[in-house]
Amino acid sequence: MRPANNPPWAHRSASHKPIRQGGIGLIEILVAAAVLSIGILGIVVLQVKTIADNNSALTRTQASIAAYSMFDIMRLDRANALTGAYNTTVTAGSCPTAVGTLAETQLRNWCLGFDGSNQNLIANPPPGTLLGGLAAMGSGTTGTIICNPIGAGVTASNCSITLTFNDSKATGGNAAQRLIYWTQP
Repeated sequence: MRPANNPPWAHRSASHKPIRQGGIGLIEILVAAAVLSIGILGIVVLQVKTIADNNSALTRTQASIAAYSMFDIMRLDRANALTGAYNTTVTAGSCPTAVGTLAETQLRNWCLGFDGSNQNLIANPPPGTLLGGLAAMGSGTTGTIICNPIGAGVTASNCSITLTFNDSKATGGNAAQRLIYWTQP
């Protein structure tokens, strides 16, 4: 006797082989590989952009260090700063060579990014000694210092440092970036 849930034609269908579809697995693998490669490409682009932005942030940090180191130097030599001895523009790659006065020496060292304690190293500074100077931000970086002295009708002096540097890697071609710092010595 046959069970009620087993119809008479059930034994015939069991002898037929199921129809198999071919190629579905390969197409799924190709689609998955395409989606994965697009995701990896996105990660690579993001990484490149992150590196460029980090380089820009490093340059801006070096600009702040350079400006504030010069402000500190000018505060120590306040009399010369207020008379305009530091008022000039220096360019990394063509730093001033004169070292006759304290201001000239400090401007040269600021441009080179070297403290000047060992004169033999100034011509060929070792890596890592350029921190704090314009040379750390690349050749062509300019620093302009302007101090307005206390005088007739002026109750406080103002000094500004304007740094112009190349930031084309992070800004997508806009090379010239300018940062202006102000202080009262």
